[in-house]
Amino acid sequence: MTTSREFWYLQLEEYNLESRLSLPVDRHRVSNDHRSGSASVTQISFDNEISQSFLDYASIHHVTPFQLGLSVLYAFLFKLTHGENDLCISCLNANRHKIEVQNIIGMFVSILPYRIEIDPRWSFDDLVKYVREKCLSILEYSHYPLQHILANLHIDQSNISFLETVYDFITISSHSDELSLDGTSVKQVSFEQSSEVAKFDFMLMFGYNSMLENNRLSFRLTCSHDLFDESTVTNIGRRLEYYFQQLFSSNKTISRVDTGVTCVSKIDLILREETQEMEDAIFCRQSHIINEGMFIYT
Repeated sequence: MTTSREFWYLQLEEYNLESRLSLPVDRHRVSNDHRSGSASVTQISFDNEISQSFLDYASIHHVTPFQLGLSVLYAFLFKLTHGENDLCISCLNANRHKIEVQNIIGMFVSILPYRIEIDPRWSFDDLVKYVREKCLSILEYSHYPLQHILANLHIDQSNISFLETVYDFITISSHSDELSLDGTSVKQVSFEQSSEVAKFDFMLMFGYNSMLENNRLSFRLTCSHDLFDESTVTNIGRRLEYYFQQLFSSNKTISRVDTGVTCVSKIDLILREETQEMEDAIFCRQSHIINEGMFIYT
């Protein structure tokens, strides 16, 4: 039987823990000791058609919304980083494996590394299946503290790159909206009102609110302003939105990919207006140009 120590050692074996993702940053941080906490944030909400398509896909493929959202992030980062396929992301874990703490109010959340090596030939369906198995295997060993994982690898936490790329999925229901503690009413802070302090370099949080009539599914991308300008984060968010639409939208104006056939390496991040600009530059005569070309004398 594999011990927790052995499991986590194998999960991170030969992974370059100090190598950072090739994200489109605007500047580099000199040292982790200098963090302003300032955030660059963008938020996208999806219509009910895409929200339902996302849930239907999760149901058909027997995955949780958390697992499906994580699969989307892996596939998106693979494209955003121009093909980096050895990806490790920190995910928030409820850390309530002991029965005695399941009904106790308090913060038991821990962070765990989720590492996968993407095969560019995989379809999105293949990736989702792999992520599902990865998440199930991690679940069995999720009680093992991060500090023990790092200590067993003899590494300094301050130099760990995957701790700066974080993912979570929050589900909000009527049962979780309000609590009463000894007569004191406690209401949950909305997705939009959550703090805009950047605790990590890159954090993607999906939210699903079943109580809303529209835009039930959304995501919030919070990045460190030390690295990313607001415009850059907005651009990344738009590309993620378009990636999402290609997977789950039935809108005829969007070229939906076949998730069971199309390789993840072939799914596009180029926005439609960028495609149009490139086509115009190649095929359209510019208005200020009358005649231009090469004269060949014979």
